Amino acid sequence: MTDVELARKEGDGLLQAKVPGLSGSFSYEDTAYHLPISFALTGIAVHDRAAALDVYTKTGNNPIVATECLLAAHTASAGKEAEPYTGFISDTVIRKLGYSLVDGSILGLALLVGKPESGGSAAAVCRELQEKYMLTFLAGDVIPSLSGAGVKLGLDYRLIPLGSTPMYGIHFVDIVARVAMMFGGVTPGDTQRLITYAAERAKAIVIVFPGLSSEEIVFVDGMRVLGFPILSAGGYEGGTWISAEPDEIVRRGMEEKGIRVNVTAIPIPMGCSPAFEGKSIRKEEMYVEFGGGRSPAFELLRMQDTNDVVDGKVTVIGPEIDSMKEGSANPLGIIIDVAGKTMKKDYEPVLERRIHNFVNYGEGSWHVAQRDLVWVRLSKESVAKGVRIEHIGKLLASKFRMDFPALIDAVSVTLITDAAKVLEAKKEAELVYDERDARIKGMKDKDVNTYYSCTLCQTFAPNHVCVITPERPALCGAISWLDGRIAFEMSPSGANQPIEKGAAINVQNGEFEGVNRFVKKASHGEIDRCSLYSVMEFPMTCCGCFEAIALMLPEVNGIMVVNREYAGITPSGMTFSTLAGTIGGGAQTPGFAGISKNYVLSDRFLQGEDGIERLVWMPAALKEELKVRLEKKLADQGKAGFFEKIADENAATTIEDLTLFLERVQHPALAMKPLV
Repeated sequence: MTDVELARKEGDGLLQAKVPGLSGSFSYEDTAYHLPISFALTGIAVHDRAAALDVYTKTGNNPIVATECLLAAHTASAGKEAEPYTGFISDTVIRKLGYSLVDGSILGLALLVGKPESGGSAAAVCRELQEKYMLTFLAGDVIPSLSGAGVKLGLDYRLIPLGSTPMYGIHFVDIVARVAMMFGGVTPGDTQRLITYAAERAKAIVIVFPGLSSEEIVFVDGMRVLGFPILSAGGYEGGTWISAEPDEIVRRGMEEKGIRVNVTAIPIPMGCSPAFEGKSIRKEEMYVEFGGGRSPAFELLRMQDTNDVVDGKVTVIGPEIDSMKEGSANPLGIIIDVAGKTMKKDYEPVLERRIHNFVNYGEGSWHVAQRDLVWVRLSKESVAKGVRIEHIGKLLASKFRMDFPALIDAVSVTLITDAAKVLEAKKEAELVYDERDARIKGMKDKDVNTYYSCTLCQTFAPNHVCVITPERPALCGAISWLDGRIAFEMSPSGANQPIEKGAAINVQNGEFEGVNRFVKKASHGEIDRCSLYSVMEFPMTCCGCFEAIALMLPEVNGIMVVNREYAGITPSGMTFSTLAGTIGGGAQTPGFAGISKNYVLSDRFLQGEDGIERLVWMPAALKEELKVRLEKKLADQGKAGFFEKIADENAATTIEDLTLFLERVQHPALAMKPLV
C-alpha cells in the first residue's frame, strides 16, 4: 500500500469521527451559496449540524464535504483568522475576478499546501505561477515560508493566503464550486454536472509540499474527483499523485490540465505579469510619481508610417529616475508610435487603453486612468533594483509586440520627463483626443445596422451571449461597441462577432430578428428571444461578471440598480450577492438584468419600461460616481431635479421606507403604468 493510500485510510476514519461532533450554527458572509461545496453537490443549504450530517451522508462521507463543514463550524466558533489570512473569499471578489478568468489574464488556478524544504524553492514556484498567468491560493506552512522569503502575498499579487492550516484549502474548492454555479449554469444538487464542469472547465491544479497529516492527505486527495491533478514536490510516494521536482512541477501541472502559455522574458530589472496588475503602490512605498493632478502627464498611442518607426526603440527626453528626488511628483509624457500593414487609425484608442494594463504588469510600476488624467508611480523597491523610466518604455514596446503580432510590425516608445516638452506635447495629444471623440460622439443604436457579440464568458457560462450596441456596453463594463468592432477586425474568429440586427420586432424593447437569430445560435439553442432595452421581457442573459444588477420592485412600480461593490441589504430584501446568485450562469430572468454602470447613462436605459424615470433606488456610492454625468444627461432631457428623487441607502433600506420616500418626493414611477 502506498504512502497516500495508507494516509487516506487512516485520515478518512479521523474525519468521519469528527463530523458527528459538530455543534452550533455556521455560515459565511457575502455569499448566496451557503456552504458552497455542499450546496453545489446536494442543493442543501447547510447552516447547522443536522444539515451538515445530512449532506455528509448523502455524499457518501465525502472528505471534502467533511472538511467544509468542520472548518465552517470552527470559523463560526473561533472567528476568522487575522491577517494575512483571507479565509473565505466573498462572492463579490469572485465576480470582480470574473472578467480576468475569461479574458486570458488568468489562465488557471493553483493551490499550494504543505511545508516547503525552503522558502526560496516555494518562492520560485510561486513566481513561475505568477509569470504563467495562474491565480494561486496558499494554505498552511507554505505561507510563512513565503513571507520569510520576502514574497508579497495578497489578491493584488495573485498569491492568496487562505489560512494557517492546509484544511483552509477548502476555500480553493469552494471557489470552483461557486464559479460553476455563478458562471457555468450548474444547478445546485446536480452532482454530475458539477464534477464534469470542474474537470473540463476549471483549469485547476494542486501542488503539495511535505508535512501533511493523514487527515490533510485525505482532504487533498479528495480533490481528484473534480479532475484536479495532485502534484507532489516530495514526501508522498506512489498512488495517483504525480511526483515532480520543484523546478518542473508548474510545467507538469499545466500540461496535465492543458493550460498553454508562451511567456517571453522582458530584459528589465523587474517581473512582468498580469499577476501584478491588481497591486497598489501606496505613498509610503513610492519612490516617484507622475500625474494624478500633482504634475502634468499624458499618454498617446498613434499610428505612423512603417518607415517612421524604429522597432523596439525607446527614447527618454528629460531627467531619468536617478535625477529625481525621492517622493517627488514629476511630469511625464508617454508616446507610443506603432506601424503595421493591418493597423488602422480607429484602433488607436483601443490599443492606447492597453498602456494601463501593461504598465501595471510591472512588479514595481503602477498606473491609473487614461489620456491626460494618468497617474503613474514607481516603488522604492523597484528603483532600488535598478528600474528606470527607460525600462517602462521597454516593457511597453515588448508587450505591444507580443500581444498584437498580427497587427503591429514595429513599435517605438518616447518618454518625456522635461516639464516644458511635456506641456508642449500634451497640447498636441489633446487635439488627437478631441478628433477621436468627434468621430464617435453621439453615435446611436439606430445609426448602425450591425451590433457586436461578446462570448468571452462562454469559457465559464457556455450559453451566455452579450450583445453590445453603441448605446449599451457589455455588462462587464469592459467592452464598448467600438471595441467590439475593432476586436472583430483584429481577430475575425474571436469572441466579438458582428450581429446584423435585422427587422425590428419591438422597437420599444429593442428586440430585432437578426439579434434573435444570432443569440439562439450562439446560446446553443437555449435562448430564443432577447430584448436589449427591457428588464421585464426577454432580458439579455447574464454570465456573472456584470458590474451591476437592475431589478424590478413591483411594490413601488419601479426599478432599482445595485452595483457589486455595495455590501448592504437593498430594498428588495437581498444583498447584491444573493441577487447575483439567482441570475448568473447564462440565465435569462425576467425582472432582472445584469448591466454595466455606464448603461445607466444611456438613452436606451430602461427604454422598454418607459425610461430612466423608472429608476427608484441606487447605492449612494454609485450615485456619487455617476452624479455629474447623470445630472447633465437628465438636464438635457428636461428632467432636471429628478436625480434627487432617486433614493439610496441613506433614504431607504426597506421597501416600506422606499415607498414613503418616493411618495414624499412625488417620484414619477408611482404614476406610471404597472410593471406587472
